[in-house]
Amino acid sequence: MSLKIFNNNGMIAVSAKVFTTISGWVAMNCFGVRGMAARSVSDGLVSLLRRGSVSKGIKVELDEDESVQIEMHIIVEHGVNIPEVTKSIRHHVCYMVEKLTAVRVSRVDVFVDGMLAGR
Repeated sequence: MSLKIFNNNGMIAVSAKVFTTISGWVAMNCFGVRGMAARSVSDGLVSLLRRGSVSKGIKVELDEDESVQIEMHIIVEHGVNIPEVTKSIRHHVCYMVEKLTAVRVSRVDVFVDGMLAGR
C-alpha cells in the first residue's frame, strides 16, 4: 500500500512503511515512552518491542483525500502524565510526518497498552 503524489515532474509513491517508521522513531524519542507495544492475538498479552521494531506497533491508513491516519500502541514509563505524553506524541508525529513527506496527517490515535518501571 502506498500513497501516490503527482506533481509537474511526475509521480512519487510513498509506502505506508515510511509513515510507520517515521512515526515510530518520533514516538520513541518522546519523553516518557518506553517503547512500542505489540499485542499477541492468541492470548491478548502486550509485549515491548525492541528499538529496531518500532514500526510494528503502528498502523497507517491512507485516506481518499491523500492524507494519512496513524494508530500507535505504546508502553509508557511508570509515573508519567499519560495525557501529556500522548499529546506530545500526537503533536510531534503529525509535525514530523508532514515535514518529511509533505503528506497531511488527518489523525493520530495513541493507545497506551502498558506501563513499565523507570529505566
